[in-house]
Amino acid sequence: MDLESPTVPKVIEIPARLVRNHSEKAPDWLAGLPGAVERYVGEWQLTVSGDPLSGEASLILPVVRRDGTAAMLKLQSVNDESESEALALRTWNHDDVVEVLEDDPETSTLLLERLEPRTLDDLPDDVEATRILAELLNHLSAVPAPPGIRHLADIAAGMIEDAPRLIPMLADPAEQALAWRYVAQVTELLPEPGDRLLHWDLHYYNVMAAKRQPWLVIDPKPLAGDPAFELMPAVWNRWDDLVATGDLSQAIRDRFALMLEVTGIDRDRALGWTAGRILQNVLWFTADGDTRIEAELKAVSDALLV
Repeated sequence: MDLESPTVPKVIEIPARLVRNHSEKAPDWLAGLPGAVERYVGEWQLTVSGDPLSGEASLILPVVRRDGTAAMLKLQSVNDESESEALALRTWNHDDVVEVLEDDPETSTLLLERLEPRTLDDLPDDVEATRILAELLNHLSAVPAPPGIRHLADIAAGMIEDAPRLIPMLADPAEQALAWRYVAQVTELLPEPGDRLLHWDLHYYNVMAAKRQPWLVIDPKPLAGDPAFELMPAVWNRWDDLVATGDLSQAIRDRFALMLEVTGIDRDRALGWTAGRILQNVLWFTADGDTRIEAELKAVSDALLV
């Protein structure tokens, strides 16, 4: 491989998932991806070393730096979720998160260290995976949010504001009443929303194996707030492992209890902000046309909140 001059394939094939997710909401960004790849390969003196990969909202390209270091080039559209990613990763302890090697704040483009192609989702024991995730959450939530990070208080206030418009779209009056209970719980917590640097999407796929540490966190959607808001992604992912126990409700409670045991998060606040996470998803799904509370959300609610 010639590392003396940056090289980029003449044709970058955009992964189908990325095309599907962005062809309507961000067609210009999608169309500009080949040119953006060429730009950053040149500016950061990179050599493309593999086929493009895709997250839900990003193009990820294996590259090699001029000094021979393997890295990953991450291109994503600029939005509330992406614009503070580099800041958050550089604010947390280096031993807990993927390293940012280069970044362009104007486009939210990142050059990240290359990690191992394994996530916590690949760990056979889901209980062990949950414990590791909870320990990482403990490390991340010990860090105060730096200035400029959007705040949970604003997110929660937006949910409360949207609720009267979206909750009536649920077809079942009992589910409407349940959603209003979530609103009441969030309203009660809103005066003390917290000030820690939150990941917002800390689940098993967003923790990858590495050489310098066993596991490192990736892909934050930075938020300032209460660590109790971080528990739901751990509960809701690796769902098949919960179902496989034969007692779904108890398995949900056990996983939730393990997260509380490791993190020391107050149980009442954890339940309240978990209701907030369920409410957030209900409002998102209802805005997209759903008329029932999604079954997995309902199962978490029944196990923990009812």
